[in-house]
Amino acid sequence: MMVNTALFLIPSIVSALHLPSPIIASNEISRRTAVSALVASSTTAVASTGASIFATQAAASVLGESTDKVTLNSKNKKAFPLASFGLQVYDDETAYRLTLTALEVGYRNFFASVLAGNQRGFAKAVKASGIPRDELYICGTVLSNRVSGELAAYQKTKQGCLENMAAMAAGNIDKLDMIMLDYPGPNDESIRGQWKAFEEMASKDKTVDDLAVSNFSPSQLDAISSNPDATVPTVNQLPFSVANHPNGMLDYNAKRGILVQSWSPLSRVLPRYGDILDAIGKKYGKSSAQVGLRWIVQNGAAFSTQSTKRSHFEEDLNVFDFNLSNDEMNRISLLAAERELFDRRVNY
Repeated sequence: MMVNTALFLIPSIVSALHLPSPIIASNEISRRTAVSALVASSTTAVASTGASIFATQAAASVLGESTDKVTLNSKNKKAFPLASFGLQVYDDETAYRLTLTALEVGYRNFFASVLAGNQRGFAKAVKASGIPRDELYICGTVLSNRVSGELAAYQKTKQGCLENMAAMAAGNIDKLDMIMLDYPGPNDESIRGQWKAFEEMASKDKTVDDLAVSNFSPSQLDAISSNPDATVPTVNQLPFSVANHPNGMLDYNAKRGILVQSWSPLSRVLPRYGDILDAIGKKYGKSSAQVGLRWIVQNGAAFSTQSTKRSHFEEDLNVFDFNLSNDEMNRISLLAAERELFDRRVNY
């Protein structure tokens, strides 16, 4: 109710606080229109741009089409499903059970975080499911951000890579589709050490195809690309959502050809904006959660969700059969700005 009231108070709030009018909507209109034009002109034109790997699904949404997977900048043959199940808060036994549920529902992309300590449970579920390994996209993670210096970061990351493979062996998984740095090291030298270990995992050990990062800023990404021969990260996992989408977050990754994958895409969104998203979703027979995830996809990003209920697994996966209008996308994009302005007005 508070946010709904804010919709009518925005002009007076902006005036009273002497704040600039929100411009998120116009920025996003321009970006989505540009992406749409690229796809409409030719597939070749899209393929020649740095953002092409994942911009295609944003453009397809604008053009009234939809896709549930993309090809990453590594150009590996295996496509990257936009919907991922993130095993981040479960023990081994729970991870085993929920992985089987997710597989039954139709998930084929899995983010098995080392922080949760449940990779063995996940791997055993993959084996027990009987689903062919080549139908699955599996991402492991390494946590090595607490050491400083290139050599120390390299050694810690190398250890993390080996630990991933040891855990995955519990399910006879001998190769990952992706390995992700959970956090960047404390300085550029440390980041370069982390990345060197990742590149060796792909090129020497050949136990992974795609390399990715999480929570990397533009300068931290540039610490990798300062080496012209470095492998470009395929994915940057960030807290991108209806509730948190600072100007430039998608753009700085797009310029580097990197797909943004949203972590925790709904936890802050539904308590704040659930009623508004639900009202928008009624037109399509969709829930507030589905509208929030669809907004992410139509902006050209992917998402990783968590759940303990089969119904939620099904709900989160069922977001690729409808398209939000430009007006709806723009209204949703402005919600966070409106909430911020309203809160500032209340506390003024």
